[in-house]
Amino acid sequence: MAIKIFYGFGDVLFEVSMALIPLILFFLFFQIFMLKLPLKRVKDIFVGIALTFMGLAFFLQGVHVGFLPVGREIGDLVGNWKHQWILIPVGFLLGFVATFAEPAVRVLNAEVDKVSSGYIPAKLMLYTLSIGVAISIALAMTRIIFGIPLWYIIGPGYFLALALAIISTETFTSIAFDAGGVATGPMTVTFILAIALGFSDTLEGRDPMLDGFGMIAIVALAPILSVLILGLLFKLNESRSDG
Repeated sequence: MAIKIFYGFGDVLFEVSMALIPLILFFLFFQIFMLKLPLKRVKDIFVGIALTFMGLAFFLQGVHVGFLPVGREIGDLVGNWKHQWILIPVGFLLGFVATFAEPAVRVLNAEVDKVSSGYIPAKLMLYTLSIGVAISIALAMTRIIFGIPLWYIIGPGYFLALALAIISTETFTSIAFDAGGVATGPMTVTFILAIALGFSDTLEGRDPMLDGFGMIAIVALAPILSVLILGLLFKLNESRSDG
């Protein structure tokens, strides 16, 4: 059993090493020539790097042996249900929970809270992004069920995002486009994408290559729209206060 769980773990360790080594070399260059941090601080940084390495390695291994297979199994199971529309509210719930648990989203929210001195609370950002992604995944599941072309969603969506960016504040516009990348993290990509692929593969008349993929593009768009709308609400509230 343990052998199956750690099958391919060597490849994962190699991939994580190749990702972290350039960052370590980059830090060492600045440490030697510019930063010159105290030895204790450098030790703490390398302890953090070691923990990051182990965390990424075990997480990615868990993705390969757990998240992806169970996601495909759930997608296959739901695809055989008589009432397939149930996947729409299920997708909404999974999208909310996955974003709520996404580590990168929490880092972004904490940084926004810190830089804005509490003007944009981390909890408010967390719920805004979670609800936005939840709606987008429900929309993606609807697209798979009814065979809606991807461009019918992406085209108007990005047009709306650009229109909102013009009238929203510069602060929220900057945060919004970063949030789009942050929300498409490992929790969403690995688990929910696997469900979408399994579902589209089982559903009659659907091609997983055409209908299963494209969900991440919709998910990346959702935080942009939700944060820009939040910015408009802040702007409206400020205008009322000034009035």
